[in-house]
Amino acid sequence: MSFKHLDVQDCVELMAGGEATLLDIRDIVSFNEGCIPSAIHIEAVPLTQLLTVLDRHKPLIICCYHGHSSQSVASYFSEQGFVNVYSLDGGYAAWSAS
Repeated sequence: MSFKHLDVQDCVELMAGGEATLLDIRDIVSFNEGCIPSAIHIEAVPLTQLLTVLDRHKPLIICCYHGHSSQSVASYFSEQGFVNVYSLDGGYAAWSAS
C-alpha cells in the first residue's frame, strides 16, 4: 500500500467534498502565518492519537512547504493502514500561488 500524489486543483475538489482530512506538517510559525482552510497542524494532536481518531478509509492529504517532506509522512500513514493517502504536490507554496 502506498500514497498517491495530488495537485492543487485535485486537492480543492477532494476537500470540497468534505470527507478529506488535511494534515499540515510545516512548523507552527509557518502554519500560523497561513494555511489551507480546515488544515490540522500535525503538532496539534499527538501522532498516536491521530492514528486512533482518523478514519483510515477517508482521504488523508499531507501538506508541507514544497511537497517533498510530505511524501515520507504520507508513506508512513499508508504503512499504518490508511488507504487513501495523498501528498500535495508543490505543498503550501503551490496552494498559496494558485
